Amino acid sequence: MIRQLIAAATAAGLVLSLSACAPDPQVVSDKSPTASSFQMPASETVVLDNGLTLMLMPQTEVPLITINAVVRAGSVRDKTAGMASITAQSLLLGNSLASKQETELLVDSLGASLDADSGVEGSYIGADFMAKDAGQMLPLFKAVLTGPTFDQTEYSKLLQNKVAALAQAKESPRAVISAYFNALLFADHPYGSPSFGDRISLENMSLQQVRDFYRAYYQPANTALTIAGDFELADMKVYLAALFSDWQGTAVVEAVAPEPVETPTSARVLLVDKPDAIETTFLIGGMGISRDNPDFVGLQVINTILGGRFTSWLNDELRVNSGLTYGARSGFIPFRDGGMFRISTFTKTSTTEEAIDLALATYAKLWEQGIDQATLDSAKAYVKGQFPPDYETTGQLSSLMADMYLFDFGPEFINGFETKVNGLTLAESKRLIDSYFPRDNLQYVLIGRADEIQDIAAKYGEVRRVDMQAPGFAR
Repeated sequence: MIRQLIAAATAAGLVLSLSACAPDPQVVSDKSPTASSFQMPASETVVLDNGLTLMLMPQTEVPLITINAVVRAGSVRDKTAGMASITAQSLLLGNSLASKQETELLVDSLGASLDADSGVEGSYIGADFMAKDAGQMLPLFKAVLTGPTFDQTEYSKLLQNKVAALAQAKESPRAVISAYFNALLFADHPYGSPSFGDRISLENMSLQQVRDFYRAYYQPANTALTIAGDFELADMKVYLAALFSDWQGTAVVEAVAPEPVETPTSARVLLVDKPDAIETTFLIGGMGISRDNPDFVGLQVINTILGGRFTSWLNDELRVNSGLTYGARSGFIPFRDGGMFRISTFTKTSTTEEAIDLALATYAKLWEQGIDQATLDSAKAYVKGQFPPDYETTGQLSSLMADMYLFDFGPEFINGFETKVNGLTLAESKRLIDSYFPRDNLQYVLIGRADEIQDIAAKYGEVRRVDMQAPGFAR
């Protein structure tokens, strides 16, 4: 199919060779020596003359293709909470080839998917489609990315829907507790801002602000296309280079020095009042790690023991042994320049204190009891077994390459993963526990009936009480 597209485009005088599109492309080989039994599939990275990065990974087992455009413009770039997210979603409101309705009709008729949104570090456009439909979906994908029309009527509907969805989310503590925790832990740092915005920021966000954000950050030199699926590498490389050759940067995206992330100096509790709650939902945690931390893999193993699987300490104690909850978990959430660690669960209002105390006592086992060899070996086997299935589908592989672009890591993460897991010793585990798991000045968010649990909350730190229905997330 790609060969046919290239032939047709060449006949129409629309395509130059790859060398003509990018006279001096930077080609990076993504192959590395064998270090473990599971290796990253072969791929190639090409930087075109306009600065656009192409990351291509042929996978011919299934006739599907997944393409993602990842832009280095997430909520860390927001001047108004939710700006990156709304900008990304506004790309689907119509483009230079088709209206919103025409775009949706074409995508649906092909049994394909097309979506857009943003996270903390980046914004994304993603599409999945049959390989035979590449001739229709790839030009449409390009139009969505480079030629949005930003229709005012559709934009107004989008904002109304987002405000309504946020109001609905505030009825579910588990849907929004992360936003409260981020705001408490990171305070005025960009990591503390909700990536989906808040009611006030969304209601006052103009379409001109969205256009300005798009022009500032949606530049080819600030974007990567990650594509995995059933295609010929050489043909796809030439086709995409030609397709995007007319996308020229109109602005320089200036590098921004990372803002320092300050560690809390005291224990604090954010008590979010939801008078009709029948349970208390809570998060406990502190600062974590950035994505480039060399101990990233080892910490996954240790956290598996604490709260990363069904047979973890936290789940055993809070669910299986005590019946205080249906599930308890813990985990590190890394960003580019920092991150967090947190324990999460929920319980009946009447057992709030018992559940929090048991979670803390279980967490303290990391230092007071430590990890024995049998437990470590079990966790290592579990982590190695769970790792390959995370990178099987075209969607997973395209997302992996998007993360590689955003966080500047290479295939050595995949290729060396098993070796790093195998090399984790008891002594090294103790170092990781002592170095990275926050122990002092923990931060707490409790959502529930504040009048009934306020005295309990005061046990754990200085309490600040807010109303669940108040705008924002208590920054």
